[in-house]
Amino acid sequence: MTESWKTDEIEKRNEKYGRYVEAISPRTRTLPSLLKAFAIGGLTCVIGELIGDGLAFLLPSVSEEMIATFTSMILVSAAILFTGFGFYDVIARHGGAGSFLPITGFANAMSSAALEFKSEGLILGTSVKMFTVVGPVVVNGIVWSAVAGIVRLIISMITGMI
Repeated sequence: MTESWKTDEIEKRNEKYGRYVEAISPRTRTLPSLLKAFAIGGLTCVIGELIGDGLAFLLPSVSEEMIATFTSMILVSAAILFTGFGFYDVIARHGGAGSFLPITGFANAMSSAALEFKSEGLILGTSVKMFTVVGPVVVNGIVWSAVAGIVRLIISMITGMI
């Protein structure tokens, strides 16, 4: 008898807490959020294209691959500076997923983790926390690249293209 009473009390408490969370949670308007994310992500990509086109114009003898590398380096550096000065938080607040999906979002994640834990020292704070973000990304990249390679190999073997 006491067990069912405890279960009923727990369910009532959970329902009350659910109503409380629902009441205080901010309402998200989906369409405006999607449009802002699209705009911020698109603007980031347009800026990247402009940087790449500008570099290609200024450095006509440099290969497209190197131009792409320089463009990525400039975007990552800008994102790290924006994070350090606190501008990236403002962009992310308005842009949502559009601010963290491009390469600039990865740079922001790394640099913000490093800044957050700098008080713990260079090695155990900044470096370790920065690589807690990088590690899973690199591991996922390697694993899924290997899976894609194996799938491609199997498809090639089945279709006789090897």
